[in-house]
Amino acid sequence: MQKNVEQNIVLQTKDLQTGYRKKDRETVISSGIDVSVQERELVAVIGVNGVGKSTFLRTLSGIQPELGGKVLINGHDRKEISSEKLAALISLVLTEQPISKNLGVAELVALGRQPYTNWIGNLSAEDRGQVKKALQLVNIGDIQHKKCYELSDGQLQKVLIARALAQDTPIMILDEPTSHLDMYHKAQVLKLLKQLTDQTGKAILFATHEINLALELCDKIILMKPDGVIQGSPEELIQKRAFESIFPEDLIFFDPATRSFRIKS
Repeated sequence: MQKNVEQNIVLQTKDLQTGYRKKDRETVISSGIDVSVQERELVAVIGVNGVGKSTFLRTLSGIQPELGGKVLINGHDRKEISSEKLAALISLVLTEQPISKNLGVAELVALGRQPYTNWIGNLSAEDRGQVKKALQLVNIGDIQHKKCYELSDGQLQKVLIARALAQDTPIMILDEPTSHLDMYHKAQVLKLLKQLTDQTGKAILFATHEINLALELCDKIILMKPDGVIQGSPEELIQKRAFESIFPEDLIFFDPATRSFRIKS
């Protein structure tokens, strides 16, 4: 049984150290990170502002080099994977991602096929099929002919998710996919991500401040604290009382009975 579990691991870190390197100087943000993500899992990365969530995700995806340790993709060291092959393994949705809002929705989604198109970007029948499938999965076929500047923030976020789906990678990484959204659309986007893991078998890893929603919807939580990083199912981390020391106790407390953070009255 353990062997099967290991075979399903698509992303893993071993003693990972993240941070920044400038000339001969290193600034370590997090260290000793040992986590794993399996196919079909929705995994939230949570922690207070400045703890290093975005740095961690950029390091996993290869945008930013690790300072130490390893990132393994399907058991292979990410540093030994070419950028072309990596683009077929990991798709990204980043915060404040620069895009041309003059693009049409279908055009933007089709950009997810860039790792597979020829040098002039012509779409094959398979490419067009993947774009159509992505539009259907995210349920935005009715707005595919609109320009991106005509969309609400929630609609645009769905389009960016569809672009990542069109890239057809086994791993999707999203940084704060619900930023700038109201409560309803935050829940809608995170529920969509959960449905996509079930429907596509992809592993989806995302950073979020929506801890209560993550506890309801996610298979696994990666909790980043200044003194270390731990991973587990919501139930496992609740039993370990891992959430009780995230925030100062003068205002917010974690209530195990409701599995949520609450404001002290």
